[in-house]
Amino acid sequence: MSVLTEFQNLRHGLQQGIVGQHVLIDRLLIALLCDGHLLVEGAPGLAKTRAVRLLGEAVEGSFHRLQFTPDLLPADLTGTDVFRPQDGSFRFQEGPLFHNLILADEINRAPAKVQSALLEAMAERQITVGPTTHRLPRMFLVMATQNPIEQEGTYALPEAQLDRFLMHVRVDYPDADEERLILDLNRREALEAADGGSAVSHIVTQDAVFAARREVLGVYLSEHLEAYLIELVLATREPGRLSTELAEAIQYGASPRASIALDRCARASAWMNGRDYVSPDDIQAVAADILRHRLILTYEAEAEGMTPDNLIGEILGRVPVP
Repeated sequence: MSVLTEFQNLRHGLQQGIVGQHVLIDRLLIALLCDGHLLVEGAPGLAKTRAVRLLGEAVEGSFHRLQFTPDLLPADLTGTDVFRPQDGSFRFQEGPLFHNLILADEINRAPAKVQSALLEAMAERQITVGPTTHRLPRMFLVMATQNPIEQEGTYALPEAQLDRFLMHVRVDYPDADEERLILDLNRREALEAADGGSAVSHIVTQDAVFAARREVLGVYLSEHLEAYLIELVLATREPGRLSTELAEAIQYGASPRASIALDRCARASAWMNGRDYVSPDDIQAVAADILRHRLILTYEAEAEGMTPDNLIGEILGRVPVP
């Protein structure tokens, strides 16, 4: 079985277990293929936790869920040196970050020092406790969630830290047909659990994940499309080249991390769909998720009810497609 077939089967299996969230599933797999991290925003009960848990069951490696709370400490994530009275020495006790797949639930409920401990681990793939630096696993994916409904007792992530997430994905409620499928799936899973059944039929190994990443990097991206994705990012920094309205709405544009993310995610999207070349549709499909958390709007734009998604749509409509 080819690596591509394994991932397509993995996507199909996740779609069978998570109804109505195909975009979230695709973004999770793209993040895994691009060695990046996801920030997911949505109301409670929309299968955010379920998605990463099922991925953890289907991919070789360890999974850990962290519930962020205001009293959490950085050592609760990273681990700490523990004193051994029998020999008078200290031994490092690894924290939850040393797992392969991490669900950081409601990340904005923890104070800044805890958020920074997680985001440093995401960016550097290592943590430092005292004089010693500890490497994290080679396969390391964080999916952080935010609840957009409740804002009391929360600590908003600074824009510079948001930039470290590969994508910011928004999930919405299922429609009526999908809701019926959810009810049916819930009944079937309850019966399977009573019978001792398992939802996972095949495990994707870490070697397959690393092989897939190499194949994704080999997907062809033409010079014209490379120039196109760069132009999309530059349009967020110099919006006046497109229109005066955009210039008045965008205070700060996307960093070079956005260009890197567009390149990697577009290749992964093409590869997942069985193509060895990137099309404009691949770039446009992931553009909003890559750019929405990297744009800072002016006060006037926010007061008028504009959103990053509105502006990204405007940019996609104005930058010519090669």
